[in-house]
Amino acid sequence: MRMAIIAFGLGVWLCQYLPQLPARGWLSMLTAASLVAGAGVYRRGRYVAGGVMVRASILLLALLIGFAWAAWRAEWRLADELPQAWEGRDVEVTGVVDELPEPSERGVRFSFRVERTAAPLPSRILLAWYRSDREGAGEDKAPAVRPGERWRFTVRLKRPHGLVNPEGFDYEAALLERGIRATGNVRAGEKPLLLDPFVPEPMIVVHRLRDAIRARFAATLPDADYVGVLIALAVGDQRAIPNEQWIIFRKTGVAHLISISGLHVSMVGLMVGWLVGKGWRRSRRRVLRWPAAKAAAAAGLVAAASYAVLAGLGIPTQRSLIMLAVIALALLGGREVVGSRVLALALLCVLLFDPWAVLSAGFWLSFGAVGILMYLLGGRLATASGWRAAIGSQLGITLATIPALLVLFNAFSLVSPFANAVAIPLVSFVITPLTLLAIVLPFAPLLQLAHWLTGLLMVVLEWMAAFPFAMWQQAAPPAMLAAAGMLGMGWMLLPRGTPARHAGLFALLPMLVWTPPRPVPGAYRMTALDVGQGTAVHVQTARHELLYDAGPAYGQGSDAGVRVLLPYLQAAGVERIDRLVISHNDLDHSGGARSLVEGVTIGDLMANLPTDDPLRDVPGTRVVACEAGTRWRWDEVDFEILHPASDEPAPNKDNDASCVLRIVAPGGSVLLVGDIERAAERSLLKRHGSEIASDVVLVPHHGSRSSSGEDFVAAIAPQAAIFSAGYLNQFRHPHPAVWDRWAAVGASNWRTDRQGAINVEVTAKGVDIQAQRDREARYWHGH
Repeated sequence: MRMAIIAFGLGVWLCQYLPQLPARGWLSMLTAASLVAGAGVYRRGRYVAGGVMVRASILLLALLIGFAWAAWRAEWRLADELPQAWEGRDVEVTGVVDELPEPSERGVRFSFRVERTAAPLPSRILLAWYRSDREGAGEDKAPAVRPGERWRFTVRLKRPHGLVNPEGFDYEAALLERGIRATGNVRAGEKPLLLDPFVPEPMIVVHRLRDAIRARFAATLPDADYVGVLIALAVGDQRAIPNEQWIIFRKTGVAHLISISGLHVSMVGLMVGWLVGKGWRRSRRRVLRWPAAKAAAAAGLVAAASYAVLAGLGIPTQRSLIMLAVIALALLGGREVVGSRVLALALLCVLLFDPWAVLSAGFWLSFGAVGILMYLLGGRLATASGWRAAIGSQLGITLATIPALLVLFNAFSLVSPFANAVAIPLVSFVITPLTLLAIVLPFAPLLQLAHWLTGLLMVVLEWMAAFPFAMWQQAAPPAMLAAAGMLGMGWMLLPRGTPARHAGLFALLPMLVWTPPRPVPGAYRMTALDVGQGTAVHVQTARHELLYDAGPAYGQGSDAGVRVLLPYLQAAGVERIDRLVISHNDLDHSGGARSLVEGVTIGDLMANLPTDDPLRDVPGTRVVACEAGTRWRWDEVDFEILHPASDEPAPNKDNDASCVLRIVAPGGSVLLVGDIERAAERSLLKRHGSEIASDVVLVPHHGSRSSSGEDFVAAIAPQAAIFSAGYLNQFRHPHPAVWDRWAAVGASNWRTDRQGAINVEVTAKGVDIQAQRDREARYWHGH
């Protein structure tokens, strides 16, 4: 059974990596064939039980069933979609706020269950409602909505769309798993109408309670540094935790504690079960009527389920609850609780309920951690107890998860065992119980004590996170090296007395010292990143790194530096940017610069910044002017600034002051032109003429019709033109006439909003271009 469930899971996993789902006809044939084969295997298995062929047939059948199950679930969910013809159109919709909203300074985001509309809309959508910034609008506060309210809105929607970059977060997959099939905004100027203040449904009542608890915590601890942590522990809402605190949690390896995770759900269940079992044994009559172990299992399951419901039954919490339910039901049914069998059944239940769970890092880490504990405790003649067992288990989990953490996050914490040794008992047995008690008893000192203890813990964690060796970071290793590392850790954690047990550590070393291949001298790699409506381009030579622009600021305290550039650079193994070029000071080009310079070492910053710009004050970063005629050579690749020229009058527009950079190697050339418009284009043609001809061009001003004049396009005559623009952006970039103009000179057009990051490899053989959405195509992309 266990191997069959693993095969089922493998089939589910394989389906999630398809670039396209099978046609319905093929899927129906596969399902029917699996059922027929299953009946045949069952009949044959009765006579040849345990035969090799029968076992192989069962495993193959389980794999096919898992694949078909995931494919059918995906087919049904993708069918609930927003037609492309309805993107960007105003639609009136009536529905209910069905989850806990996410408030911010400028507005609120919330999940909305559609009840009535004249348009063909999905059943669930994600809406953002922002405060009007128009003068005289009379709205000095962000709009507020509560779970369970029924509203009538005029909305403008788009299909699920996220930024797609190498090793980046797949936002479209996350929305698919949540069942959200369109996103959009409540339209300004169209007055929303509250139809019903409360719709009494079971989960709506829960979300309304969560909202009230969150509001009470925030009111009890106004402006408190760690109130977001307490809210996360109480109702599972982590969105109030600032990014600075998340960095500390990740560096110390305790992020799993700052949420209603499997650990906390299990802790509540075990604590309540232990108390009920202890009290149950005091009554002989109760014990004779029902065994104390079963009473404890039932009470623990109810308590864990109640806590999970209070957390909103988010997807990670659902997985934890399913695992606990399998164990509790086995105990209640009088079954022998064999660890591996329970884990396999939990895996099956999770994947039946949520086949997209295999895309989540939490899925692999939660099942992996339980499996590692079982592995550490199994096959030993004697096991440690008490604090020795706790320390041994924590060290074992830390070592065994190193390969997985490097694959999933490109990093692991070196101080994690010590940080968890302090944090696990304090958070699980003191802070979380106090927080939960404060829900039942609205007594302010309980929350204040929990907050004080959290602050005490943060002092220790901040001290550990400040160590220069707190976290190991590197590029994501290849699958073969990661597999070798996992096998090595498995060998190293075998029981004492195993021959050459510590030799398993050597299987981990190749993964730790691996670095991604770089271009050879005379070649370079350019990646136009998908940052939305903005620009960010990474250029890599044999030994140097250059970044041209830092992407936009997104608002709500986020920017491309945090969301795109730093994760991308970490995954690529880049620890230092030798030169950061900011083309000009518009926020769609410089919005992520501050986060970038705070997160990675910058050699020098080339930009024409105002004298009061805060980027000039970054310690250790040298600022140099971007001026025509500036040249440098890295690893047999030539770089030259072509614009702006100091001997020309200052341009009338800031766009025309953009730094223009040309990169040349024997295999090909690239031209990066910022947001220059027609005046700057004429100036470039006047000074350089046909010398600006390049194999690849980053199209000026995202494809605006105020740029890309006919003479300029003809002079460059590229093989490829890259448009860096945001999906359905308000400027409607790129303009169709500009798109056609570049195509007319023989260029193949590429665009980041539809194709993701664009990778350009310039070698001695020439120029090769690939789009990230083509390299890692998934069936949900574009749906």
